[in-house]
Amino acid sequence: MTAQTIPVLDLKDFSSEDGSGKREAFVLALGEALCDLGFFILVNHGIEQRLIDTAYGAAEAFFALPESTKAQYAIAQMKGQRGFTQFGKEHAKNSTAPDLKEFWHLGRERPTAHPVGYPNNLWPKEVPQFRPTMTALFDQLETCACQLMQACAQYLQQPESFFSKQVTEGQTILRIIHYPPIPADAIPASQRAAPHEDINLITLLCEATTPGLELLQSNGEWLPVHSAPGEIIVDTGDMLQSLSNGLLKSTTHRVTNPTSSRDRRFSMPFFVHPRPDFDLTPLSSCIERTGGNQLFPAQTAEEYLQQRLKEIGLA
Repeated sequence: MTAQTIPVLDLKDFSSEDGSGKREAFVLALGEALCDLGFFILVNHGIEQRLIDTAYGAAEAFFALPESTKAQYAIAQMKGQRGFTQFGKEHAKNSTAPDLKEFWHLGRERPTAHPVGYPNNLWPKEVPQFRPTMTALFDQLETCACQLMQACAQYLQQPESFFSKQVTEGQTILRIIHYPPIPADAIPASQRAAPHEDINLITLLCEATTPGLELLQSNGEWLPVHSAPGEIIVDTGDMLQSLSNGLLKSTTHRVTNPTSSRDRRFSMPFFVHPRPDFDLTPLSSCIERTGGNQLFPAQTAEEYLQQRLKEIGLA
């Protein structure tokens, strides 16, 4: 196995109650990784490899369908938050060139106590294994995300349950992405995913089928990041950066084009969102830890999400 270029954390350490200090060390390591790089690798995360492999099989089956069939699941009023989004529809913030990808979005199946409610999922009837597989994957990823957000809360000097209701009732989305072979008529400036930051609290990224992910370091150089089977990439989103007043970094990253235009790529990022009414105003304790000045505005998660959906072409 190739040595990792970013910190590797073991989630079993956070579950440790043996007085060894592993739990406290995990919280510190998580915080330092998200402060310095905004990224880390997670192992022993509880997501079954069999389920990840099955999910990629279901994804491949769906994206192999005729364009006219897939287009039936692109519902404009859903602003890309459920169902299918066509190739070239989304672009990065401040970029005019479309990303070279198509994707499917799904949220939680079970209802929540939140009064607004979330849109119902769409499911491709042509791929019967898609719904049970993706639902099971969503649930396992959310269980992992809950633990990570508990650790984040501790690092931010908040009660461990600070994010619990936000995660279990949030607008979290699982995105199933297909990067097809690069078309001959692609705009030269287009990339599979142009440089961007994630919108949400944190992102959990199951290992992609091929390389391509790179993060922008403070020295201006791009660092390739990979994950092997059994590893998940975790990164900070803009919402957590705002809440922490920039203590935790939402790092710019991209997916580069392959050297061979015939290569395909699949990936499955899990974007952990809070409830729409969650207040992203920087925490006073984080303001103190970052110099004493509030660097990010007072706004709700819903206000920020709608702003970003417009900026990336989905609303």
